[in-house]
Amino acid sequence: MNLPFRAIVSDLDGTLLNAQHKIGDFTIDTLEKLAAKGVDIFLATGRNLPDVKHLVRKIKLEQAMLITSNGARANFLSGELLSTNYIPEAIVRELFKIPFNPTAVCLNSYQGDDWFINVDVPQLKAFHQDSGYSYQVVDFAQQHGERTEKVFYIAKTPQDLVEIEQQIRQTYGDQLQLTYSTPQCLEVMNAKVCKANTLAEVVKLRGYTLADCLAFGDGMNDVEMLSQVGKGCIMRNADPRLKQALPHNEVIGHNHHESVASYIRAVFGII
Repeated sequence: MNLPFRAIVSDLDGTLLNAQHKIGDFTIDTLEKLAAKGVDIFLATGRNLPDVKHLVRKIKLEQAMLITSNGARANFLSGELLSTNYIPEAIVRELFKIPFNPTAVCLNSYQGDDWFINVDVPQLKAFHQDSGYSYQVVDFAQQHGERTEKVFYIAKTPQDLVEIEQQIRQTYGDQLQLTYSTPQCLEVMNAKVCKANTLAEVVKLRGYTLADCLAFGDGMNDVEMLSQVGKGCIMRNADPRLKQALPHNEVIGHNHHESVASYIRAVFGII
């Protein structure tokens, strides 16, 4: 069978997931039919692995690859671990000490399978209602630095993150990778961790390259991936900075309308 791409790669929030942060029935049917054609399916997200595994449990897939925490971890859907890349523990403990305005910003970390946060933020649970994955409130002054995939700061406005980002960049330079999953969420990973780099490693194991992939995304944490694959599509609802960074990439529909699934059906001839 002559396929236009060997694999599709999709971000989740704002991309593959609908307005309720769930995978819609139309999308589930599309992915199942796509897999039946022999196309590899990658989900590449800033979410943690346990969260993603619960989200995709409704899709009947024999095989899928999960790139989580912006590339800090990669697994097969079956559970087989492909790679991890943690922030050094000493740096993690220093990141936990960076001052911020607690009325405007909350501190989070993904460490192993756990999500930690410095304060209860009930509205965050709406993003994870379908998976049931949730955080533990901790005192980061006493928190360990083990198996840290990412540290992230969620703010009321993008301006609340400016000083934090500047301090991290000035202090650590190229020791860390910084990105934004949304304009209000600054994410910090180990050096060179991004979706594109991890995806490149995994597709090599499958016998092809990024040029054989069709990808979809909506945030600045997708910019490397969308610029390096064979074709990278941007959601209509994407961060304006992503559209500015990749002005020649095709902009498709809104995630609320399950536009990734519609686009896949058109490209692969799925009825």
